[in-house]
Amino acid sequence: MTDSILAALEKLPDAIGPDVERRLQRLREHDVMLDRITEADGFLRLLALSGFAVRVLTRQPQLLDARFVEGIGEPLDVDKLRRQLDTELAEVSDIASLQRSLRRHRQSGMLRIAWRDVAGLATLEQTLRDTSELADMLIDAALQWLHRDLKQNHGEARDAEGNALGLVVLGMGKLGGRELNFSSDIDLVFSFAAQGESDGERPLSNEQYFSRLGQRLIRVLDDMTADGFVYRVDMRLRPFGDGGPLVQSFDGMEAYYQQHGREWERYAFIKARPVAGDMAAGDELLDMLRPFVYRRYLDFSVFEALRDMKASINRDVQRRDRQHHVKLGPGGIREAEFIVQLFQLVRGGREPALRSREFLTALHAARDLDCLADRDTEQLEAAYRFLRLLENRLQMVDDQQTHDVPDDEESLFPIAWSMGFDSSSALVDHWHEHRNRVSRIFDQAFLGPAEKGASQHPLDPAWDDIDGAEELLLQAGFKDVPLLQREMKQLAARMEKQPPGAQGHRRVNALVPRLLAAAARQEDAPEEAAVRMLDLVDAVLGRTTYLALLAEHPEALSRLAQLFAASKHIAGLVTRHPILLDELLDPRLFEQQPDEQLLDEELEAALARTDEDDLEAVMDALREFQQVSQMRIAAADISGSLPLMRVSDLLTHLAERVIQSTLDLASAHLLQRHGRPMVEENGESREARFLVVAYGKLGGLELGYGSDLDLVFMHDSPSEGAVTDGDRSVENSVYFLRLTQRLIHLLSTPTTAGTLYEVDTRLRPSGKGGLLVTSLDAFAKYQREQAWTWEHQALLRARAVAGDQDLAEGFRDIRREVLTRDRDPVTLRSDVRDMRERMRREQEDREGEFHLKGGRGGITDIEFLTQYWVLREAPAIPQLLDVPDTIRFLERLAESGRLPKDRVATLIDAYRQLRGEVHACALQGRPAVISDDRLEATRFQVRSVWEMEFGKNDGQSDGQSGAWR
Repeated sequence: MTDSILAALEKLPDAIGPDVERRLQRLREHDVMLDRITEADGFLRLLALSGFAVRVLTRQPQLLDARFVEGIGEPLDVDKLRRQLDTELAEVSDIASLQRSLRRHRQSGMLRIAWRDVAGLATLEQTLRDTSELADMLIDAALQWLHRDLKQNHGEARDAEGNALGLVVLGMGKLGGRELNFSSDIDLVFSFAAQGESDGERPLSNEQYFSRLGQRLIRVLDDMTADGFVYRVDMRLRPFGDGGPLVQSFDGMEAYYQQHGREWERYAFIKARPVAGDMAAGDELLDMLRPFVYRRYLDFSVFEALRDMKASINRDVQRRDRQHHVKLGPGGIREAEFIVQLFQLVRGGREPALRSREFLTALHAARDLDCLADRDTEQLEAAYRFLRLLENRLQMVDDQQTHDVPDDEESLFPIAWSMGFDSSSALVDHWHEHRNRVSRIFDQAFLGPAEKGASQHPLDPAWDDIDGAEELLLQAGFKDVPLLQREMKQLAARMEKQPPGAQGHRRVNALVPRLLAAAARQEDAPEEAAVRMLDLVDAVLGRTTYLALLAEHPEALSRLAQLFAASKHIAGLVTRHPILLDELLDPRLFEQQPDEQLLDEELEAALARTDEDDLEAVMDALREFQQVSQMRIAAADISGSLPLMRVSDLLTHLAERVIQSTLDLASAHLLQRHGRPMVEENGESREARFLVVAYGKLGGLELGYGSDLDLVFMHDSPSEGAVTDGDRSVENSVYFLRLTQRLIHLLSTPTTAGTLYEVDTRLRPSGKGGLLVTSLDAFAKYQREQAWTWEHQALLRARAVAGDQDLAEGFRDIRREVLTRDRDPVTLRSDVRDMRERMRREQEDREGEFHLKGGRGGITDIEFLTQYWVLREAPAIPQLLDVPDTIRFLERLAESGRLPKDRVATLIDAYRQLRGEVHACALQGRPAVISDDRLEATRFQVRSVWEMEFGKNDGQSDGQSGAWR
C-alpha cells in the first residue's frame, strides 16, 4: 500500500480501522490498483462506510484507472457516459448483454457518486442530481435499444396521420424531482400520444406496441442477474394502479384524471417529469394534466387529503415498528415534503414559482410568498439536508433501499463518522433535534380543529337545533337572536335544496358553530358579523375548498369575524370574491401597514405571474390585486394602524396604478391593430400622446372605499388629417376614441373576478354632450372661454394620473393658467353661493337625518368655501395650486396669511371629523348619513364660517339645532 494510504489508516478511529484494513486487503487480492489513489482520506472514508463500493471494485478492478481517479473531483459527465454506453450498446445483440452493460455502467456511476459524496467533494444537490441524471441516462439508453429491437419485427408506431410516435416515460417522486436517493426504486408512468398501429410486417396497435415495449423496459431494468439490477421499478402510480393497463394514450390519461383523479395523485404529479423516450411529447402531456394538479383557485381541500395520507403512513409506521425510519417516521423526510407540497397544491395554481419539482426550490418559493416564516424555512432546509444525507449514507452501506437507522453502535458508527460525528449518540441527538423541528412545523401547517382536540364545540347544539338555540345563543353574547336564527334557517334550507355533498355537509356542520363563536367575540357588532359570515358560507356552498380553509384555520376565522364586524363593504367584497379568503391566513393582516412601495411590488409580481398576451388572465390578475390591496388597507384601517389620510392616500395610489396598467393593456391592443398615432411637429414625425386626468375624490387624493372615478381624457393630436401608421390605419381622433372606450370598458366591465372601478366622465368639457376624449388645445380653449365657475372649482382638484408625462406637464400649465386668472370677486362669490344653493335644493332631506356631504355645515360647504378662497387668492398666490386637496389648500391659505389660522384650523378639524364619519359609513356599506343630533358643534362652526363669507342661507335661521340640514 502507498504511504498516503498508510498515513490515512493511522488517522482512522479504532472502531473502523480493522474493517478498512480487511477491505483494502480484499481489493489488493482482486488486483485493484490502489497505488493510483492520490487522495487517501476520502477513499478510506468510502471503504469504511460502503461494502457496495468494495464489491464494485472487486468485480470491476479496471474501473480504478488513472482517468477515474483523477476525475473524481468533477461531477458526473452524463453526456460522456451516454456516448460511451451508446458505443457499447451498438455492438450488443441480445437482452443478456444489454442487461450486463447497463448494470456495470450503473455501478461505475454510483461508485463515483458515493466516493464524491463521502469524501466531501460534492454538495447534497450535486449528489442527488448526479444520481437522477445517471438514472435518466440508463433508462433512456435501455429504451432506445429496446425500441430499435422492437421495430425490427413490428415497425414504427404511428398515429392516424402517419406520424411516428415514441413511448413517453414519466419519472415520478424522487426521480421526477431530480432528487433520487442512492438506492431508490424508480416510480414510472408510461404513455403515448395517440391511437394507431405500427407499420411493420407484423403490425400491432399502438397500445399493444408500447405495452410490449414498456414490459421489456421494466424487465431489463428490474431483473436481478449475476450483475445485480439497474433499478427496482414501481409502476403503481399509473392510472388505476396495479389493476390498470401498463400504458395509456394521452386521451386516456386526461380522461382518467378528470373523472377518477384523487388527491394523492395530484400530490404524485407535482414531481412528474419526462425522463426517457419522447421528451417533447412528455412535456405536452404534463401541460395537458397541469389543471388537474394545480387548480386555478386556492385549494384548501388538500389539507384533509394530505392529512389522511399522513395518518395512513403513521398507522403503517406503528404497525411495522418504523419509529427509526428516516423517511416515514415522525419528523421524517415525508413530513418535510408534505409541508412544502401542501403549499404547492393549495397555491400552485396561482403562483407558478411554487410549481418546482425540487424540494428546496419550492421551499424557498413558499418562504418568498410568506407561506412559511424565515425561521421555519431555515429549520426545514437544515433538516431536509441532514435527513437526505443520512438516507443516502444508510443506502451507500450496501446499496439497499433501507431507511432504518441502526440501533446498534457497531452498525451506526461508520455512518455517524462519515457524516462528521464523533459518536453514534451525537448523530442520534442531532437527528432527533431535526425530527422535532419538522414535526412542530408539520403540526402547525396541518392540524385542524379536530386534531387539536376541538372535534366537539359548545355551540354544536345551536346548529343542530336552531329553534331551540335561543338560550345558548344569548349565553354566547348575541342579543338579536331571532335575526340570527332566521339566517341560520335560511342556510339550512339552502343546504337541503342544493346539497353540498357529504364532504360539504361535514365541513359546514363543523364550521358554523365555530363561526358563531368567532362572531360572538366581536364587541361592537356580533350579530352583523355572524349574519355576514353565514351569507359567505351560503355563497361558497358549492366550493367547499373555502369552507375547508376556515375550518382548517381558526385564526383565519377570527380575522374574518373581525373584518366582517367592522365592514359591510369588505364583507360584501369577500363574499363576492371568496378567493380573498387566502389573505386571512397571513397573521400580519391586522399588523402590517401597506405602503405605496409594497403595492407597486405586489402589482409587478401579480402581472409577472400572467401571460401578457392573455388579456383575460391579466385583467383577472389586476382585479384580484385591487381587491386584495383594498382588503389589506381596510384591515390596517380597522386595526387603527392607518390614519384616515393615509387610507385615502393608499386607495388613491392603488387606483392610479390600476388605471396606468389598464391603459397599458388597452394601448397594446390598439397599437397591434392600428399602429401608432402619428403627428407632424416642426417638420418631424412623432407619436401622439394620451393623458388620463382625474377629478373629484381621486384627483383630490381623497379616494374612499367603493368610490367611483371621475376621469377626463385628452390627447395632443390635431383634430383632422393625422392618422396611425399601422396596416389598418385610422384617424388619430378615432384611435384615441377607441382607446378611451376600451380603457373605460376594461376598468368598469364586470367579469367573474369582479369590477375594477365605476367610471364617471361627466366632468369632461360640455359634460354629457361633449366629446368623450378631446385634444389638450380644445380643453384649454373650453376652460378659457366657456367653462362655468363650478367647472373651475372642479379643476382645482384635477390632476394627471396616467399617460404621457410631457402631456401631463402641459395639462398642469393650462390648469395653472386658467385658475390664476383675475376674477371679479363679486361674480365669483355669487357663482359659488348660487351653485351651492342649487345643490341644496336638489337634495332630499329626511327628518332626523344629517347628510355628511351635502347637509348644511357638511363636507360640501367646507369644499366650496375652500375652492372659493383658492380661486380668489390664486392670482396673487399661484403656489396654492401646487396641491389638489382640501386640507392642503386650507393649510396653504393659512400659511399665506390670507385667512385667519384659527378659522382654517376649525375647518380642517371639522373636515377630518366629517370625512371620518363618511369613511365609517363606507366601511359599513351605509349611505353617508348620520343622526341629526350628532356633530352639532362641528356643523355649527362650519355654518358660522359659511355665513361670515356668504351670508345667511335664505329661509334659514341659526338659532335652532338641526335646522341647517
